[in-house]
Amino acid sequence: MGFRSKNLPNILTVSRIFAVLIFVAIASVAHFDIIGSESWIFGLRISAVVLAMLAGLTDLLDGYLARKYNWVSDFGALMDPLADKIFVTGTMLMAVEYRIIPAWIAIAVLFREFMVTGLRTLAAKKQIVISADRWGKLKTALQMTMLGIAGIAWAIDGGTNYLRTESWFGLRIWYIWMIFMTGIVLITIFSGLGYFIRYRKLFMDEEQ
Repeated sequence: MGFRSKNLPNILTVSRIFAVLIFVAIASVAHFDIIGSESWIFGLRISAVVLAMLAGLTDLLDGYLARKYNWVSDFGALMDPLADKIFVTGTMLMAVEYRIIPAWIAIAVLFREFMVTGLRTLAAKKQIVISADRWGKLKTALQMTMLGIAGIAWAIDGGTNYLRTESWFGLRIWYIWMIFMTGIVLITIFSGLGYFIRYRKLFMDEEQ
């Protein structure tokens, strides 16, 4: 494979970072305090959600290419996890700003993400690779689902009206949404705790 092909995962990683930055910029202005046109706001929200979804897909694609063709590089090993954290942080903070996700949900998720990143950094210094286990993969899938639902709700009406006022079978959607998010937080914390238990020798045994 040529130079360009081998660097495709890195290009996707960098594009994900820029996509998140553009998403945050669009999402920050897509409300009535700045833009008075409802049609323009809806168009901006749809554009932002599509951009965020494409950014999420690049995460799957660059990982697939790196594994299948062994297109692994030091740059990718450093930037891919960083790009993931930027994606989760950017999308969650915008969801908090629009009151679609409570702040404590975002704090719990981000706390776990950065703690595990720190553990992986420590492991890398000792030439140990911590790969995502099935709980970590489930956590990622659920988080992406949560962010996708939040994005769609936000695109429809800003998120808060529909989620907080509508009901399904007599049960307020907001309560269903909160139960779903709380379950994701529990799985997120559980999966992170599993890494620290499994690799406890990294920070408990200095001779390791």
